[in-house]
Amino acid sequence: MHMQDDFPLLLSTLYDNAVWQYPRQEIVSVEADLSIHRTTYAETDVRIRKLATALSEKLNTARGDVIGTFAWNNHRHHELYWATANTGRICHTLNIRLFADQIVYIVNHAADRVIFVDPDLAPLFAPLIRQFTTVEQIVIMGPTTEGCGIEGAIAYEDLIADVEPLAEWPMLDETSPMMYCYTSGTTGNPRGVAYTQRSTYLHTISNLAANPISAEDNVLPVVPMFHASAWGYPFMAVTNGAKLTYPGPDLSGEGIVRLFVSEHVTFSAGVPTVWLSIQQHLEANPDIDISHIRALFCGGSAVPRSMIDWFEKNARVRVIQGWGMTETNPVAAAATLKPWMEEWPWSDQLDVLETAGRPIPGLQVKIVDEHFETLPNDGEAFGELLIRGPWIAAEYYNDPRTNESFVDGWLRTGDVCKITPDGYIRIIDRAKDVIKSGGEWISSLDVENEIMAHPDVTEATVVGLAHPKWQERPAAFIVTREGAAVTADDIREFLTPRIAAWWMPDKFVFVDEIPKTGTGKFDKKVVRARYADLLTSGEEQAPSPSAS
Repeated sequence: MHMQDDFPLLLSTLYDNAVWQYPRQEIVSVEADLSIHRTTYAETDVRIRKLATALSEKLNTARGDVIGTFAWNNHRHHELYWATANTGRICHTLNIRLFADQIVYIVNHAADRVIFVDPDLAPLFAPLIRQFTTVEQIVIMGPTTEGCGIEGAIAYEDLIADVEPLAEWPMLDETSPMMYCYTSGTTGNPRGVAYTQRSTYLHTISNLAANPISAEDNVLPVVPMFHASAWGYPFMAVTNGAKLTYPGPDLSGEGIVRLFVSEHVTFSAGVPTVWLSIQQHLEANPDIDISHIRALFCGGSAVPRSMIDWFEKNARVRVIQGWGMTETNPVAAAATLKPWMEEWPWSDQLDVLETAGRPIPGLQVKIVDEHFETLPNDGEAFGELLIRGPWIAAEYYNDPRTNESFVDGWLRTGDVCKITPDGYIRIIDRAKDVIKSGGEWISSLDVENEIMAHPDVTEATVVGLAHPKWQERPAAFIVTREGAAVTADDIREFLTPRIAAWWMPDKFVFVDEIPKTGTGKFDKKVVRARYADLLTSGEEQAPSPSAS
């Protein structure tokens, strides 16, 4: 005897149930001109089905074809997510913050046939079009192509205006790809990961089980839809019928907080730099109340302990640190407290909340030494984190670098970690960022977090630079609050009781901005390159501009 084990795990089954159960649920979107667009699940369903027909009849694409997007978080991007997934096409989200040559590389590598572009991004995109080898059509995601500067482009609203909605979604192979997501390319060209129907379905269900979202929620994904499927929140929110609020191009602290309040957002997700900007806006406007938000999910890079503490005490909002990679579809762990921990002193709770969290049910993790021997989960031993499970990538798409990252069915994460007996992952550093000084290891993340606990520091990154005696020594690069008069001696005095003496950075360099990757992480390779001689030349270099 058996169950219907051959029934495929398809996103369209989650989608259809949500539209049926929650037809009046809202989807709110900030447009390119910053106006507010309001619609419902039912109204959006008609548009998604019309888009599905247009993809076939007007754009001549078929199952397995790749459809690119170059867009912000908005309702049309939402429609593209579902129209492609439900028809067996592959949505390829293009990171608008990548360098031009990287965008050209991934468009050609993925063999995009059609690309949908937001109107305000068209001037940025237009100069690249002649370098694409497979693209046949550009669609401007708005009512008109006027002023887009792209010859032959089609307006999105014209595309779907005169077609019939697709009546029924096709039955697909659950192992077929539904989205291509590329890494931000910190070393070499970006690497592509193919999310499948099955992997995204399981990621959706398992994450909802671990960290529930309900129809009572209003979910605002600040994390871009062009980065790792917005961490899966468009799929998770719809599956359980939550209201969705998309912020469009205004990602300022003021703009996001305005949406929090006006739309009564209850859950949001983004990288630490986003929440730091929101913290600054709230500090400048203490009368604003966002306590209706039950959680801010934070990932992409280490979350400062001081920021978790600030939101809890001053905004009455819980910050949940998550961990994942493009290769993990992407959310793989979340730092939530176990029931008995709720009675602990707040400082002990913070010890847990500042970790990368516990693996989402369905995944397996371990740490290994340089010989790939498994180390104990005792909270003391540290090694590289390996992970495997049903929504973890097994290879890169058409890329010879696969063998560097996948070993015996495990994904090598490149993170140096400890795992506590309670199952919490504590990231010590990226393997490429950990600092080896005189034969001893220094965690750049730990030093960064302590520096960012200083009340006048808004951003800080720490890198290891060449040293004539100790091989490497840490150097800190710091952005301070506007108007603050902070010196290296101030930071050194602040750190003295917080870190080991030999972890103290040799130099503190104050800069206007810290270079960031296309996904908002501190770009340490750029910092290391620009300041390579800082500890050997005896002279501090001038502050560097930010890398976009």
